[in-house]
Amino acid sequence: MKEQPLLFALPKGRLMEKSRDLLGSMGIDFSFDNRKLVADDKSGNYRFFLVKNSDLPTYVNHGIAGLGVCGSDVIYESGKDFYKLHTFSYGSTKMCLAGLKGSHNFGNDAALKISTKFTRFTRDYYHRHNTPVEVIKLNGSVELGPVLGLSPYIVDLVETGNTLRANNLEIIKELEDIRVHLIVNPAYYKLNYKRINKFVDDIKTGEAKWNLERRK
Repeated sequence: MKEQPLLFALPKGRLMEKSRDLLGSMGIDFSFDNRKLVADDKSGNYRFFLVKNSDLPTYVNHGIAGLGVCGSDVIYESGKDFYKLHTFSYGSTKMCLAGLKGSHNFGNDAALKISTKFTRFTRDYYHRHNTPVEVIKLNGSVELGPVLGLSPYIVDLVETGNTLRANNLEIIKELEDIRVHLIVNPAYYKLNYKRINKFVDDIKTGEAKWNLERRK
């Protein structure tokens, strides 16, 4: 009797595209055609769900998907515990404190007022550093916080810095390196550890070959 496919959650956007390219180089071919959000690979060994980045930990936590590709920023914000089986070479970025150019004036007593999508990370980071902080939750373009006077500072992911520069903002401090991980639901791992360990070994070998090909 054929085993059930391993269930993967992939985040929409560039991480999904990179992950699909890597898996395709390993012979795991699938596509989300005609706006479909569920896809099986041609072998039937894997089933993929296309989900919103911030929702991915929820799907893995509830066992809807056993595995997922997710950034450490999203994992931290979720507050949920997973096993991290592999760290990918792609998708890395930095969590940064930023503000308007030349306007940095940290008072000794006043709390830092920061707009961010990453409220849990921001509060925990500054509490660990004994710095008072007032955090304003934004879901959209946090760069508007300083531009429109909502807050002097933002905490956000920075990859190229182009959006900051376009809005007269600059990085004040790099707070943490963010990496992309293969995560797994602990209970799902216990039930499928042999197949999952084999997949992890394959993806490590496959990613090394994929990176080599991309450099040529």
